[in-house]
Amino acid sequence: MTTYIPFTPSPTAPFQFSAMLDGASYTGTVRWNTAGQRWYVTLTDSTGTVIFTLPLIGSPVGSDIPLTAGYFTSTLVYREGTQTFEVSP
Repeated sequence: MTTYIPFTPSPTAPFQFSAMLDGASYTGTVRWNTAGQRWYVTLTDSTGTVIFTLPLIGSPVGSDIPLTAGYFTSTLVYREGTQTFEVSP
């Protein structure tokens, strides 16, 4: 079952969400990087250990660009058109 998380960024605070990936809970934090002029997503585990920090790459409808590729078998995809994260087990 896919979980949908609306991306609602704030100009004053990082956007945070929780995701179950490979049966464990992780926290995603999305921040605007002024130097790069783009959003970056950082995924941390329950102890606060950083798993990765990557540029937020949007997937078009009908095609997935998994942000978790190489890290998990579960997928985390960001749909730029709907501004939604999709988490699939």
